Amino acid sequence: MTRTEMMGKKVTSDLWHGLLLLSVLTLASAAQAATSLNVRVDKNPVMLGEELQLSVQVDEKVSSSAIDFSVLEDHFRVGPPSVSQSMQIINGQSSQSTIWQLSLFAKTTGTFEIPAFNVHGITSSPISIEVIPASQQTTDKQVLFIESNLSQTELYVQQMVYYEVKIYFSGDLQRGSLSQPELPNTTIEQVGKDVEGTELVNGIRYQTITRRYSLIPQQSGSFTLEAPFFNGEMIDRNSSRYDYFAKTQTISAQGQAVEFQVKAMPAEFNGDWLVSELVALTEEWTPLSTTLVQGEPVTRTITLTAMDLADHQLPDLQIDLPAGIKNYAEQPQAKKAERNGRIVAQKVFTSAVIATQSGELKLPAVRVPWWNSKTNQLAYAELPERTLTVTANPNQAGQPPPAADTAVETQVSETAATPVSATHAWQWNYLSGLLLLLWLLTAAVAVWGWLRGRSTTARTDSFSKAAKPNHPQASEVKFNARRFKAACLENDSIVASQQLLRWASQQLDADIQQLPQLIKALPQSELRQETAKLAYQAYQAQPTPWLGTALFEAWAKYKHLQQVESPALLKPFYPK
Repeated sequence: MTRTEMMGKKVTSDLWHGLLLLSVLTLASAAQAATSLNVRVDKNPVMLGEELQLSVQVDEKVSSSAIDFSVLEDHFRVGPPSVSQSMQIINGQSSQSTIWQLSLFAKTTGTFEIPAFNVHGITSSPISIEVIPASQQTTDKQVLFIESNLSQTELYVQQMVYYEVKIYFSGDLQRGSLSQPELPNTTIEQVGKDVEGTELVNGIRYQTITRRYSLIPQQSGSFTLEAPFFNGEMIDRNSSRYDYFAKTQTISAQGQAVEFQVKAMPAEFNGDWLVSELVALTEEWTPLSTTLVQGEPVTRTITLTAMDLADHQLPDLQIDLPAGIKNYAEQPQAKKAERNGRIVAQKVFTSAVIATQSGELKLPAVRVPWWNSKTNQLAYAELPERTLTVTANPNQAGQPPPAADTAVETQVSETAATPVSATHAWQWNYLSGLLLLLWLLTAAVAVWGWLRGRSTTARTDSFSKAAKPNHPQASEVKFNARRFKAACLENDSIVASQQLLRWASQQLDADIQQLPQLIKALPQSELRQETAKLAYQAYQAQPTPWLGTALFEAWAKYKHLQQVESPALLKPFYPK
């Protein structure tokens, strides 16, 4: 037999051996296909709030996502599954398996079914689980457990209540996460920070972590807060004698669900719905006095305070003022803060009050209706009626100042009303002719100067980088707030007028050059009134001393009111 024939037989033999090995492996693989799917639980029945360990095992190596455990979420809180895979060879026979382990916490008591699972055509058997009420003895030897409660289980719509969750643990807790309470149509916010402490329960000393929430339901009905769920890691003391080498073990716990009833607003209540245990109104006057001076502003501050309410729940006040009183209100400022574990909200209303006539003025009472959740009755927060005595301002002339909008018209009308005598007609004609001649001479000089300056202007323009604006500048000098304040305090009406007009032309409108123009540009405000008084100084038959303090205060208040219109500029308010 030749060498070539021998090599051919060897190749044929190797080919047959390869095909035979492939067939054996195929048969072995088919023999190792999944044949069983086992589902087990570590206890049955299980108490509400007690952890139930579920284990699912298939004798094949499969994907970790081969089973969908979301079908359990209707009746159980499902923890993240832990997946492990293994392979064994015994007497030349290999076997593989995939195991899922996860923690289940029943949401309510009753009998529930863990449905059948299917993996590659293999189906498990369903398991019926009985959930019984929790026993007080379950906390005797627990390493970690949770308690939760609601401050009230019967409340009104939009009434604030407090939900407290407390974690008890007796080991070294390394890390963990607590589920957030959720409820449709309910505003839920955490109150303060977590509080750590210790408590003795059934003779065992536990460390505690307490977290509190405020709940404001927005609709009436029956509701259930799901049980809080905690998942974390704790040091396993049995894994090593030394803490440095100790391992951590996963630990989970679930609290109790809370049911509560929300009642609708009572039919006998009228107004903005406000439910609390305490609502109060207070006021403060600056300066503190029951006597006002006509034309001089005072500051009135009214504070609305309520317990167990959010700041956005506080209503605006309806304040009626009598004739003879002008009120310039600022933007209300609202804030809330936590005091001794409860929320206190305040809304502050600040306004400038100016009496425009002397005598006695009565401020009507201010009332805010609210529902007392403690006594279950209608109540009122009230500021009583107040009588103010207004004295005449000795610094004001007996003649009333002209209206702000007619100051400039008054000056024009006085000039126009001066009659021209017929006996002096020739003097008027002569004077007008002389004025015309002077005007012609001035125009001729202006034209000559313009023609002469054209060449100079042309040379200068070639070197300028930017053309000058065509419109004249409103003011060549910048407004000086310090000089304006000094002029007002020194009662210098001339300098005060100059500075005020510079401020107006640079901040409001470049066309404002006179006080009557500024008066028309200003809205109804204290600054407009004081500017009218300043303009009136020039029209008085018998000049009287001018007091500039009120003008500066009105100007400062006007700037402040313009700033507080933007919420971002509001300073934070913390009630005490």
